[in-house]
Amino acid sequence: MQTDSAQAPIPLCPVHEHTQRLSYADTDPAGILYYATWFPRMEALQTEWLLLNGFRQDTLLERFGWWTVSRATHCDYLQAARLFDEITVELRVGEVGNCSVRLDFQMWRHNDHALVATASNWLVTVSPEQKAIRLPENFRTFLESRAA
Repeated sequence: MQTDSAQAPIPLCPVHEHTQRLSYADTDPAGILYYATWFPRMEALQTEWLLLNGFRQDTLLERFGWWTVSRATHCDYLQAARLFDEITVELRVGEVGNCSVRLDFQMWRHNDHALVATASNWLVTVSPEQKAIRLPENFRTFLESRAA
């Protein structure tokens, strides 16, 4: 496991990942990845992983009576990523709390195996009225079985 003083230990195996080549739309005029580009990639990976495991975001409320919202996000930019770099974004389940779960991300560049960014997104389960609720048992069981 890797550790960082600002983050909890990160397990070795991701629960889901996606590889994509950076395009012109991802970069600034100097050809360096625009900092906010990571967030849509993380959200897409998270959404796909939940969908593939029976937690489709647009049907959570009608099927289970709850849904998730992002409470906070954080990203550490470790190295520049550039136009046409091939990047793999990995997702891991971090800390599972009473009402929330931290999802951890790592972004790796293929050509030199460099870790270019790390990030976390805290999801909270909420009621239809947008009030935080305890993680429902089916969701908690799913998350804990995949956590560090």
